[in-house]
Parts: sequence; C-alpha cells; structure tokens
Amino acid sequence: MQGNSQGTRAGTPPARVRRPAAKSGAGKSKGGKAAPVAAQQLPVARVAVDMSLAHLDRPFDYLVPERMDTAAVPGCRVRVRFAGQLVDGYLLSRHETSDHAGRLAYLERVVSPEPVLTPEVAGLARAIADRYAGTLADVLRLAIPPRHAAAESARTIPAGQDLAVPSPGTWARYPAGEAFLAALAGGRAPRAAWSALPGPYWAEEIARAAGTAASAGRGALIVVPDTRDLDQVDKALVGVLGPGRHVCLSAGLGPAERYRRWLAALRGDVPIVAGLRAAMFAPVRDLGLVVVWDDGDDLHEELHAPYPHTREVLALRAHRCKAAALIGGFTRTAEMTQLVASGWARPLAGDRSAVRRLAPLIRGTGDDAELARDAVAGAARLPSLALRTAREALGRGPVLVQVPRRGYLAAVACGRCREQARCAACGGPLAMPGAQAQPYCAWCGVQAAAWRCPHCGSAGLRSIVTGAARTAEELGRAFPSVPVRTSRGDAVIASVSAQPAVVVATPGAEPVADGGYAGALLLDGRILLGRASLRAAGEALRRWLNAAALVRPGSEGGKVVVVADASLAPVQALIRWDPVVHAEREYAEREQLRFPPAVRMAAALGPPAAVNELIDAAELPPGADVLGPVETGDAGGSEGAEVRVFFRVPRAAGAGLARALQEAQGVRSARKAAGSVRVQMDPLDLI
Repeated sequence: MQGNSQGTRAGTPPARVRRPAAKSGAGKSKGGKAAPVAAQQLPVARVAVDMSLAHLDRPFDYLVPERMDTAAVPGCRVRVRFAGQLVDGYLLSRHETSDHAGRLAYLERVVSPEPVLTPEVAGLARAIADRYAGTLADVLRLAIPPRHAAAESARTIPAGQDLAVPSPGTWARYPAGEAFLAALAGGRAPRAAWSALPGPYWAEEIARAAGTAASAGRGALIVVPDTRDLDQVDKALVGVLGPGRHVCLSAGLGPAERYRRWLAALRGDVPIVAGLRAAMFAPVRDLGLVVVWDDGDDLHEELHAPYPHTREVLALRAHRCKAAALIGGFTRTAEMTQLVASGWARPLAGDRSAVRRLAPLIRGTGDDAELARDAVAGAARLPSLALRTAREALGRGPVLVQVPRRGYLAAVACGRCREQARCAACGGPLAMPGAQAQPYCAWCGVQAAAWRCPHCGSAGLRSIVTGAARTAEELGRAFPSVPVRTSRGDAVIASVSAQPAVVVATPGAEPVADGGYAGALLLDGRILLGRASLRAAGEALRRWLNAAALVRPGSEGGKVVVVADASLAPVQALIRWDPVVHAEREYAEREQLRFPPAVRMAAALGPPAAVNELIDAAELPPGADVLGPVETGDAGGSEGAEVRVFFRVPRAAGAGLARALQEAQGVRSARKAAGSVRVQMDPLDLI
C-alpha cells in the first residue's frame, strides 16, 4: 500500500475522538461509586489519571471528602476508582464546581500530601505530550520518580547563606563569554548555542554559569549524557560553589536516595540540579538556566513513550519559564544550527586564535605526502603515520586509541571468497569473542563451530570489523614495553595517569588523562562514516572531537591521527576544528532534501493493518507527505513483519502533525483496535 504526496487516503475517514479541553473536566470515573446530588457541593478535584489510553488522555473530576480536604492539595498523589479499578493519579487543581452534568465519584485516598507535581512541570508535561503525539500519563511517569515514604518524611536543611557571583574563569576565552555571564547575573535569559573550546574546562564553565544564575536568585538545571560526564560536573560544582549548593540525579543512586535528592530540589533546598536524561523534568525552583551538554549524543533521546529528546524538552522549558539556555558541546548539531538560523539562540564560540592555541595538531591519512611515503596508507587500518605518531607520543605520556566497536572481531568473512559469514539459523552476522573462541551469531547467539561458506565451501575466516579487544592485542605486540588498557561499555575506566600507556577505548568510554593525552589515534573512520544513517557524518565528527578534546594542545606536542580520507568534509572539519561550518553545510543540505531538522517528521511502526488504520484515521495538515509503509524486517507477531511509515510536514505544521497522530491514536484506542502502533515524532534515525 502506497501513500500519496498529499497525505490523504481513499475512503471516508472514521469519526474523530478529540480530547476535551482541560478546563471542562471529565465525568465520573466509570465503575466508581457516584456521590448523591447533595454531596456534590463538596470541592471538586481535577485529577490526571495514570492511564495511557489515548482516548482517555484528559483530566477527570472527583469529589473531595471532608476528611481529605486538608491533604488533597494541588500536585499531590491520589488514588481514585476508574473503570472499576483503583488507579493512581495526580491532583491537578481544585474547583468549587464541575462542568460534568452527571454524578461524581469521591477520591479514594490521598497517597501523600506532598505536592510533587508543580504547576510548571504539569504544564510542561502537557506541552511535551502534545509535541510528541503522546499522553500526559506517559510523560508524568518520566517526570516524577516513584514515591519513597521514608525519604519523603525526612527533611533536608537548605543552604542558608547567599551565593556570591563566581568569577568568569575560563569563560574569558570566549569573546561573548563574559557578556553571557553578565546577562545571567542580571536575571536576563540569553540563549546560546555553545561550541566549547578543546580542553578539560567545559565542566567548570558549566558550573560557573550555573553558579552565576543561582547568585541572581534563579535555579539551574544541567543535563549530561552519562555518569562520567555527571561526575565531572559534580566535582566542578563543588569546586566552584562549595558543597550543599546542588544535587545530582541518576538511576545509580537507588530509589530512596534519588527521591530524597529530587525532593530537595522540589522543596527549594538547593538551587542547582545536575543529572542524566531523566533529570530534564526535575522540579527546580524558579528556573533561570537550562544546560544541555553534548546534545548530539543519542543518550539524550528517551527510550520510553512518547520518546522526548532532552534538547527539545529543555529548549521548550526555557521558553515557557523565560529562562536562559546553554546548549552544545565540542561539536555543533544540525538541530542547534536550525535554532540559530531561526533566531532562537545565538552562537557562543571561541575565536580562531583560541582554537589554534588550544587544539591538538590533527592529521588525516591518505593525503598526497603520506601516500608518497606509504603507498598503502589509504587502505591500512594502522598506517605507518599512526604508528609513528603513537611511538613518538608515548615518550611524553599516554596515547588514546579510539575504536568504534567493542569485542574482538565484530564481523568476519570467508577467508577465500571474502563473502561475509552469516548464521545458518537467522542470517545474522557471525563474530568472534576471542582469538581461540568459536564464531557465534551476533543476533541470536547460536554457536557456528562447523561453519562453512555456502558460496565456496571454505571453513576459513578473516576479519571484517576489528573490535577494541583485538586492537588492544595488536597494539600490545606493536609496543611490548608499554602497558595497554581497555575502556569499553561494560568496563569503563574513569581516568588514567600521566605515565606512558596505550588506552584503547570505544566512543564515549574514553578516560580522562592527567594533564591530557600526548597523542590519539582515531581508527576505522570508514566504519563511522559508512553507517546507513542520516547522522553518520555529524556523529563521526562528534565522536572524533570528543576524543581529540582530551589531547594536549599542539603547542604542548599533542597530536591526533584520524584514519580516514583527509579530503572528506567531516575529516576536514576535524583537522580545522571547525564543527560550526560543517553543521551549517549539513543543515543546508537537509533543507534542500527536506530532511529534519529543516522539516518535522514522524514515524509510525507496527503491524501492517494497524499502521494502515492509523493512516486512514489521521487528518494530516496540508502539504503532508506520507512515505511508505515499508517492511522493517522485524517480526510482528501473528500478522507477520512490521511496517513503518514516515509523515513529513514543514516545520510550521509540526504541531498539526502531532495533533493529527494523537487524535488518530485516540480513534484506534476508543475502538479497541487490534495491534499496537508506536508513534515517534522527530526520530533521530530514518532507517
């Protein structure tokens, strides 16, 4: 079944199911005990019920019994009877009367009088649900952690004395850095697309910006991709502001401690909150600054419905709260370039003299001079330039080696005909976990000890993609007198000393070296640039810049070799340390091709019949394109393979697209239609 360019389908659309406005309320809870007419003079509580059904995405009205009158405050957790079951909910507001003409049920219980849902977060959650074609209940599950009674009964002591304005510190390296801090100190709301200068000072710069906002009586919210980044920000905040001024939120704290710290922010005991992705909804009092570090990292994309992105949530939150925003990293994403082009944000970057002074010396392989010296430099995985650079750098300190894949041999091929070796059971790629280990399927895990090539019959295997473990083994033989350490997803090293060593790391797991690395090798550039993804070039540049930023400046002998064709645009952007021009070029290309972020897109994934029903039910805005459906290759249960369809509209029509898909999901939900359809607005990848 093919969609047309206008986004319409043959046949008459089904009846619509629209969400009533919140002010109108909703009727009694089905199956709940109705109150007599005389009792309806009691106060009315408008409740957001924890139900993810799209056609029930609206508040419901309940009566507040006299015994709960004091405890039933806006924002508290309650229990109500809905469709014959006791369910959780949040009391959004209280009213003297209800617009519902029928009888109302009573609140069953006030779980806790703590107002955990602030009006600001409630409004933000509703806006995020509408932007991402989701439900309020799904967003509130992301925004509010589970209750822990013991933590709730405890009370922390807020920091009493006022916070002095921190000094600009290394912000003086940026032409507009001190002006940005002055605007924060004055209570204004500057919005910056930050291109951080290379070096280890980014965490301290975030801490100084947050402290400046806090000194003006405003709160600050900082979100970083992973725990290693959070540890650096935590240390920087303590170093700049002293203890007791902030809390850090992460899942590794455990439910009780995390909830205790979350309550400290809710109660205004601390002005600054730093955390991972889930902290983007933290209830910071009088929010004056939001910070997103490394916004291009895919860890910022929420994995649960409605799949919001940290950058988009905090940009919207800054707009709603009239707060300042500092979003960026060592690179510049196409999404931030779009915000700069629209006038929402202003660039904040160092000048070229500062970049030349602070960046390491970077070279690519395969240029004319290197090919004249080493004829196979363009094809070798470890060309002589990389080995010479590593050997020279090891005389001055540690050397970082970035490898895109973990494991030993991430993919293998037939040793005779070079066809990729695949599993006989599922067709997945074969891999090897060690030098003497048997090959196994990377998809289903089945051992393939007796594998033979179906094309030529050979049993020999050769490497296609070499992982971090095999790379460490090879470098250990190349530099036998130097220790080799490996940092990867399941065994990340936080830091290394300044002693000579080879540190092999996967992207995002690079340890920080005392005094910086003397050199770095960025291997397998073809693998990063050859990914079948719209974001391949930008993501490769982001990973390279993050690793190169850990290397000493070129004036101190820091050198980086990227094993990729030096003539490619991302490699040139790395060599010049100019991610802004690369992002602007990438954004211009996406505008021509009508790809995000120049347009808004949505993906719908599910069984074929369910996806087709969603397309039929959606009243798409004018000018919408329907691309697909196409099979994804994933199993879809009894209905066979799943299919995916993309919807594309101009940016100005993005809200209309989200509303159309939201209402179409409501139609299917009301009908109790078979098959679940996952709708995702602004997906990071389009494959």
